[in-house]
Parts: sequence; structure tokens; C-alpha cells
Amino acid sequence: MGEVRATAAGSPRITAGPGKSARPRRAAGARQAQQWLLTLLPAFPVLLLVLRLWQLSRQDMSTMLLLVQYVSPLGMLSALLIALVWAGPLAVLVVGVLGRLLRLSAPERFDPERSLLASGTARTPGWVLTGAVVLAALTWQLRFLPTLLMLALWLLALRTRYLYPEHPTRLLLVGTALPVAAGVLTYAVLGPAVWAAATTGEWTTAVLLAVPPAAGPVLTGPIPGWIAPALTHGLAYTVAAALPLVMGAVFLRVPVLPDAAVEVAATDSDQMPDEVALGQLITMTDTATVLLDQGGTVRFLPNGRVRTQTLCPEVARAPFSVVSVHGWPVEETTLDWMTPRRPVAAQDPRCAGRPAGGS
Repeated sequence: MGEVRATAAGSPRITAGPGKSARPRRAAGARQAQQWLLTLLPAFPVLLLVLRLWQLSRQDMSTMLLLVQYVSPLGMLSALLIALVWAGPLAVLVVGVLGRLLRLSAPERFDPERSLLASGTARTPGWVLTGAVVLAALTWQLRFLPTLLMLALWLLALRTRYLYPEHPTRLLLVGTALPVAAGVLTYAVLGPAVWAAATTGEWTTAVLLAVPPAAGPVLTGPIPGWIAPALTHGLAYTVAAALPLVMGAVFLRVPVLPDAAVEVAATDSDQMPDEVALGQLITMTDTATVLLDQGGTVRFLPNGRVRTQTLCPEVARAPFSVVSVHGWPVEETTLDWMTPRRPVAAQDPRCAGRPAGGS
């Protein structure tokens, strides 16, 4: 109930009690936070692109301005999308699981006007979650697919329990029978890989393959209401803080310029051999070929001295894990496994720093 206070002019003024004013203030704070999030979210890819150019220029402002002038924004965005396509499904699925767990465990605290987690859950349609599962199945490495299966089973079970609370048979099938059957089938397929990872000392891979199938039946229903808000919001904030750092660390290692080898004629071809300049090709103007060499120095090679040039394919990354599942390496994605590979060809001598005609 409100209380009566006297103003400076002596007339009474009725003010709302704390119970009536706290909720509007919290709702306004949540809406303001959501507006800030929607405003800053598009700026994050731009920040990653700028940091990548700053890192590529070795913190030299003149080199960075040159890269900004010539590097294609579409090319950088393509590299950003390919490198970080896995992050979108992860964020959508984690928010979906935590939000539905909060709604089921503490419905009185599930208020889209006060909570960003609840707002994201209420405004995410089912087809977005389905699309996130499909995209993750294509772009996540094999060792993360059991985690994807666990998240998908949790989402399905929590949604079923929320929509059909008075159908015990359906709840039993979706919340218990399906996760148990999926876990047994997963262990039948991944069992040899789990054993191989454990015997070779790859404990991280062994945990990623062995733990999620067993955890499938764990989170298919509500948790105690007194801990649900703190647990779900705490995990959501942890993921929101860690995911940008991981994304930045991954993208800073992604090439955004093509690796090239440019064979340049010496000034005195009778006395000096041709030079092969290695680096990343920035652009080609009417007078020079601009190259960022391996030391971070920009070189302007006169076109009149350029004999040949070639693109150097990216060196295949040595696999960290020796574990595979029926011939499928655990570090490869479904797309890697399905798409045709480029045939292995002999390395161009120019990519090793030797002229085309040299030995």
C-alpha cells in the first residue's frame, strides 16, 4: 500500500510502496539491457575484423590503413562466417536449454520483461532451434556431436514436459526411454573410440565422447525452484562472457589474405639470381604488386620485374588427435567428411622460396 508524504507546498502526495515500484524498475532495466545488447551485437563482427587487421599489420598503423584500403570486406566477412559458423548454434541451443529449464523449474521467475534469458527463450521459435541443431550437426567436429545430441534431447524433453504435463506416457518416452536408447546406441558406435582415446592419453576427447550420452537422461525435467534462477542465469552469463573470447581467439588465426609467391627478376639478371618473395598478396596496381611479407613488412614489387606469381595452398594442419570413429577422425566435421577433398599435388617450388626454373 502506498504512503502519504507532504510536499514542500504542504499538499499531500501519494507514493507507491516498494512492492509496486520494484517490478516496473526491473522491467525497465531489462528492456534497457536488451536494447543495449541489440545495439552492440552488430558491432562485434566489426570489432573482430578490425582486431584481425591490427594483428595482421603487427600493430603498425600505416600498414593497417593500407590493409583497410585494399582488403575486401566481403572476403573478410566470408572468412569470419566460415571460421565462426559453429558459434551461432551453440549460443541458440544453450539459451534454449537454460531458458526452458528456468520456465519449467521456476515459472514465477520466468518473465520476459525482466530477464534477457526468458526474453530470448520466449521469442525464439521452434524452427530456429531445429535449424541450429542441423547446422551444428554439419559444422561441429565429431567429438562434439555427442554434446549436440545431449542438448537436443534436453530441449525436446523440456518442451514436451512444458506442453504436455498431464501425459505421463509421453513424458516417460521422451524424458527417459528416448535418452536411454540414444545413449546405448551412441556407446555402441563410439565405444571403440572412447577406449582408444583413454588408452592414448587423450582424456579430453574421451570425456567429450563418453560423458554426454550418459548425461542425456539427467536434465529432462525441472530442478529445485530455489536454485533454478541463479543456476540458469549464472551459466548463461558465463557462456556469454566466454564465447566472444573463444571466437576472437579462433578468428585471429584465420587467414584473410591469400598466400602467394611472387618471382621477381633481379636488377642485374646476369649476376644475381631471381628472387621469390613470399607473403600475403594485398593488391595489384598498375605499377606494382603489393605484398605483405612473412615479417609483416609491406613490399611494393614493380610489375616490370615480376616474372611469375602463384597462389600457395594452405598447409594442412597436423591432426592433434589420432582417434577416429570407423575411419572418421574426431577433429573433422560432417562437411569435411562429406565434401570432396582437393587432390594432393606436388608443391610448387616457388612456395618454398625457389625460382620456378631452379632446383
